[in-house]
Amino acid sequence: MHNPMSMQGKRVLVTGGSSGIGRETAILLSQLGANVILAGRDSTRLNETIDLLQPGDHFAETVDLSESDAIVPWVEKLARSYGKLDGLVHSAGTQTTKPLRSMAVADAGNLLRVNSLSAFALAKAFQAKSVLGPQGGAIVFLASSMGLVGSAGQSMYSASKGAIIAMTKSLAMELVRDRIRVNCVAPAMVCTEMMGRMFGNMLPEQIAAIERTHPLGFGEPRDVANAIAFLLCDCSRWITGSTLVVDGGYTAQ
Repeated sequence: MHNPMSMQGKRVLVTGGSSGIGRETAILLSQLGANVILAGRDSTRLNETIDLLQPGDHFAETVDLSESDAIVPWVEKLARSYGKLDGLVHSAGTQTTKPLRSMAVADAGNLLRVNSLSAFALAKAFQAKSVLGPQGGAIVFLASSMGLVGSAGQSMYSASKGAIIAMTKSLAMELVRDRIRVNCVAPAMVCTEMMGRMFGNMLPEQIAAIERTHPLGFGEPRDVANAIAFLLCDCSRWITGSTLVVDGGYTAQ
């Protein structure tokens, strides 16, 4: 039976593959037949993810994506070592909740560098003839509902994710000539370790109040991974420059 979401034989680079949405995306892609290159800072946790994947030609690579100038040569090296890429999922990122008065300029710069500039550098590397597979490919960035709505204490995080949404549109227009589709997924609150750390100092009633802003409740990593896989596979061959909001109804209010 034909599987319209098959990724059989495709090679996909997934950043942030050591946990959360990145890990779940890698697992799903392997189940759909893709060969996955996992990237992250923690080699032990990356190898734990490798063990969760379906059998395939999978690899783990440690990298610090805050070193923006090193990203392009690093991706070129991956292509030489493992083969050209058909897909890119940029799930790695950082989140900080700080009011304007206590947010240092250096902290703001770090958010933009890790969340936004790294995405630009990865896209730049992906389009290179030495990296991109002969059939073209697809890029999926992880944005956030915070790039679409405002929230106190989220100004620079929102800016970094809003930049992803805006960049997706322009890159989609520029890279269409290279047969590259560019889209992003914008989730709200998802049950990951990052969310657990965020809620660590909150009272139960505070957490319950946040959950009430999500009509369908908090999401699970697989909810977002499903959307990412859809945007990578041929099901979405007529979709580019779009933001797929996966937020349990958070931004519909």
